Amino acid sequence: MLSKLSQWFGARRREKALRTHAIDDALWQATLNGLPFLAHLDAADLARLRDLTSLFIAQKEFSTAHGLELTDRMTVSIAAQASLPVLNLSLDLYRGWVGVIVYPGEFVIRKTVEDEDGVVHEVEHDASGEAWDGGPVILSWEDAQMTDGTDAYNVVIHEFAHKIDMANGETDGHPPLYRRWHAPLDASAWADVFDNAYDQFCAKVDAVPQRHWARFERESLIDPYATDHPSEFFAVCTEALFVKPKAFEAEYPELYRLLARYYRQDPARAGALAGFGEPDLK
Repeated sequence: MLSKLSQWFGARRREKALRTHAIDDALWQATLNGLPFLAHLDAADLARLRDLTSLFIAQKEFSTAHGLELTDRMTVSIAAQASLPVLNLSLDLYRGWVGVIVYPGEFVIRKTVEDEDGVVHEVEHDASGEAWDGGPVILSWEDAQMTDGTDAYNVVIHEFAHKIDMANGETDGHPPLYRRWHAPLDASAWADVFDNAYDQFCAKVDAVPQRHWARFERESLIDPYATDHPSEFFAVCTEALFVKPKAFEAEYPELYRLLARYYRQDPARAGALAGFGEPDLK
């Protein structure tokens, strides 16, 4: 009885959120026009993405910095891109935090790091996005609009892939695996493919002669930055999966299939669910 009552209240909250944060038809069409990598989704998938985008907006608090005006266009575009990876999973993967902070452009990150000798350094660098464990996602609006698909870059998908990676407590390139979504994929199967792909990519990058580095960096589908840590490799490959799926599958077929199984989407083909069964969504 309690379970049925809880489900009833959950359904009521969902319906209210969808009404309160309904997306205007013109704004939704403009959002789709600005995100050409959504073309693999059929009409039913796009309708679910629209609902999920509204629910995301209902659950999160958007704010801006440096005088940037927060607009509906900005909110819907970011929310739609953030919702895409969890379209066939659940917004539950984004639980435990609420803030999305949008800067006009790149912003400065200041960190304290300890080197191999135990010496602590204060460092700072420019960034286009950052995801805090238990905290907000911070984005550059200038970068968030780079969505024409000319390369595999997508700062929104990248940072929300980090949030998914964090959902099981560690940011290590090994996201949470749930039986109801990911069976028969388990930690061992994930490691067999993902860790091997990461090691191979690192070796590939290390083997590039300095004189050829600039060309390699321009032409590589996977940003060499992905060698920095397995978590970055996961986030960068997630970008490639959704933004350049056909090229990603052609160059890294086994890794493509692993991520497609994880996200339960097959972006290289029409229809998000091709071969992955029906979604189990809340």
